[in-house]
Amino acid sequence: MNANIWDKNFLYDVLIIGSGMGGSALAYGLKDSGLSVLMLERGDFIKQEKENWDVHEVVNARRYGTDETWLDRNGKPFTPRMYYNVGGNSKFFGGSAFRLRESDFRSWPLTYADFSPWYDKAEKILGVRGAAGEDPTEPPRGEFPLPPAEHEPAIAELARKIRRQGLHPVHLPVAIDQGPGGKCRKGSPCDGFPCMVRAKGDGENRFLRPLYLRSDSRLTLLTGAFAETLVYSRSDNRIDGVRFRYKGERFIQKARWIVVSAGAVNSAALLLRSRDASHTRGASNSSDQVGRNYMSHINSVMLALSPFRKNPTVFQKTLTVNDYYQRGWGNIQLRGKILPEMLQTRSGGVLKAGSFFIAPRSIDLWLMSEDPPQRSNQVIITEDDRIQLAVEHHNRNAHQNLIKAASRMMRRAGYPLIFVDKRDIKAVQHQCGTVRFGSDSGKSPLDLYCRSYDHPNLFVVDAGFFPTSGAVNPALTVAAQGLRVGHYISRGFP
Repeated sequence: MNANIWDKNFLYDVLIIGSGMGGSALAYGLKDSGLSVLMLERGDFIKQEKENWDVHEVVNARRYGTDETWLDRNGKPFTPRMYYNVGGNSKFFGGSAFRLRESDFRSWPLTYADFSPWYDKAEKILGVRGAAGEDPTEPPRGEFPLPPAEHEPAIAELARKIRRQGLHPVHLPVAIDQGPGGKCRKGSPCDGFPCMVRAKGDGENRFLRPLYLRSDSRLTLLTGAFAETLVYSRSDNRIDGVRFRYKGERFIQKARWIVVSAGAVNSAALLLRSRDASHTRGASNSSDQVGRNYMSHINSVMLALSPFRKNPTVFQKTLTVNDYYQRGWGNIQLRGKILPEMLQTRSGGVLKAGSFFIAPRSIDLWLMSEDPPQRSNQVIITEDDRIQLAVEHHNRNAHQNLIKAASRMMRRAGYPLIFVDKRDIKAVQHQCGTVRFGSDSGKSPLDLYCRSYDHPNLFVVDAGFFPTSGAVNPALTVAAQGLRVGHYISRGFP
């Protein structure tokens, strides 16, 4: 689709590693700069095909997921929920597009006011639907670009029952092309699935595709290109280029500015792998912070049901409750509708045995608590060049309180049967914190524009820059930062 062809001998202005939400937003932020951009993506495009919405293919057969294995802190292998393709993991997100709360910025080097205009831009481009003024925890903002996604009857009834409890059920901000003339086909799988009709506001659909369609586009996208290490300049402390594998060969591509946007884990891994005699800890790591402070939220799925009635909702992801956010417990939101085949992937127990009874009756929630930064929670590259996540959660009491509060809320709303499925280390969808930004180069690899303190032409723009994780989905904040840093580079600051 992109007419530009990779020229290995050309000195590109900007080389971006990774096409997820951060890299795609940054490329979009450069669209009017006149700069030439080469984007390396280790995966390929996800085809628009009927298998996009096939539960067996996506969930059971993992048609689009990686089959690579990482190691946990005890050295036990596991397969992470990672997707390597154009658009990255954003192709599979449910569209939740929250702003961090003002209180989340207390530990950040910038304030909510610094991010607010970039949130505005990101919401508009992604097509975020919502209703301002409903949520008492919401930071100051103007109107959403689009009206909220409507509650279906069962969810509207649930909202009324929750409101009678003195709580504040509000419309979930979601990047979905619904409403009159919208592309969304309600009833298709959405949360955790690629969208066959491109109704989802993901990184590819909203940031990259508009660039492909421009006749004057200066973006070149090279798929199937796996970045191995960064290449250091021999004359100064800049990064000359990237060593990568493509079609069975190794290449070194040079560029003026290098942007690493491979996701918090893989960006840290790339920097750590980039070791030589002068950079024994890897790239941008004089602070010894690269790979540390890994966070990924503490998550559970809750299924609440009444045995006497079914839930006919087809697009369920329209409601959220933040009444427990400022207590430090986290966020409650509806997730995409659970189907019986999804419960069949459980290793055993009631959910698997009762899947065809439970799924048609359940209202399904995603419970998310903050995963505080811990220096000891880190990405490690083993001697045999494998990724190890040496992590342990330290906020389980808060999450347990959230589970109890959500259970009480749903029982009072008339759903007496509660099942909780806690997510484990494989749930890396909200990975963040491994290459934090900050105002102190001794404590942070990146400055306030995600620019490396060690290498003036190197940026890291994905959720790795987060100093703390908050307790809402990170996608919108990553997109806002991508636009912000793209604007910074386009003005020629480097």
